[in-house]
Amino acid sequence: MKYMLIMRGTDESQASFEDVSFDEMLETIGRFNDELIRAGVLLAAEGLDDAGQGVVVDLSSDVPVVTDGPYGETKELFGGYYVLDVASKEEAVEWAKRLPYSGPGAKVEVRRVTTIDEFPQDNEWIRKERAWREATGQL
Repeated sequence: MKYMLIMRGTDESQASFEDVSFDEMLETIGRFNDELIRAGVLLAAEGLDDAGQGVVVDLSSDVPVVTDGPYGETKELFGGYYVLDVASKEEAVEWAKRLPYSGPGAKVEVRRVTTIDEFPQDNEWIRKERAWREATGQL
């Protein structure tokens, strides 16, 4: 089963990393990533750029509203993710507990990634997506 570990932080937890050198951060995350690779569970891992460089597209009105970052009203920021292929949610949680990502308000959300096989296979859009996945080597 695939699970996504979504790293969430606050302004305070982000600030706690300001005194950590980039090399030290790479070493710490690199060691953790290496554990995931050696265990054979890592499928993907990416960090995200500073929220101040992003935008939010609000789709709650008829005309979408685009707001530039930073987002002062945001209590938690999505900072990056891992996608793991593990046997259970419990195993995903155990990996999440070991993430070297801490600080005031730092959290890791663990969510199962659904697969195309869980949707009605006779649906036209599912058939089109399956064909695209097969053509691009993603299935």
